[in-house]
Amino acid sequence: MLSIDPATIPTPQLHGYLLGAVAPRPICFASTVSSDGQVNLSPFSFFNVFSANPPVMIFSPARRVRDNTTKHTLENVQATGEVVINIVSYDMVQQMSLSSTEYPQGVNEFEKAGFTELPSDLVQPPRVAEAPVQFECKVNEVIPLGAEGGAGNLIIAQVVRLHVNEGILDEQGKIDPVKLDPVSRLGGNWYGRSKLGLFEVPKPLRTLGIGVDSLPESVRQSTILTGNDLGRLGNLEALPEVAASDISTENMSLEDVHKKAQLLIGQDRVEEALALLLKEENTE
Repeated sequence: MLSIDPATIPTPQLHGYLLGAVAPRPICFASTVSSDGQVNLSPFSFFNVFSANPPVMIFSPARRVRDNTTKHTLENVQATGEVVINIVSYDMVQQMSLSSTEYPQGVNEFEKAGFTELPSDLVQPPRVAEAPVQFECKVNEVIPLGAEGGAGNLIIAQVVRLHVNEGILDEQGKIDPVKLDPVSRLGGNWYGRSKLGLFEVPKPLRTLGIGVDSLPESVRQSTILTGNDLGRLGNLEALPEVAASDISTENMSLEDVHKKAQLLIGQDRVEEALALLLKEENTE
């Protein structure tokens, strides 16, 4: 048995042990707005529900280890006292991962990740329309747990309105976990899908992904490509050269091109898939 004094190892190593061992963890997909109305969307896995009467959830944006800075979500919550907590299903996991990219202040992650803003009833932050469950919350308290990099900040949020997609309910009106199909977070690149087990989602690039909003409209509005497909395309660092695809689109319908691109994405040939889509776009 390996015995470790937390004070004797680097914070990133300790962080890895904590996240690797305390798993799986539910994901708080938090939408907030700044004091001047700029929207932010970011996921956090230090999260759970702690009370039903009153309904209270807690999540914790940690200070960045590398430079001890705070995240936009924390700053927004401190400024406005409001947050929407969206639940992540498997169908949106790649887009959710893309939204965790650290875009500069003022960049709307809804647009970058290809999500739809849905107005809330009682709070300012918008809801994620694609999320199967959304909780509008007022923040009761923010408790800092430390002042160094890696320190968490407990955000105690009281639910004032919840929205449930009727499609995830069973015949008794209860949430069906199979229909909900939630994902959870583990250590490293690992995620859990409740009904099928573990899978990996590569962490977003340190350099910024182009975002779903940089894809051609025909790709964004595709009836073939899924949200997860778009999330993977949007995580590419740059638009590829059209010539990078040696697959001819001649005599292929738009639907066939999108099906071929989806097949390439499934084979982890994401850059080639986007090059194929761009080639079709340029030949229309």
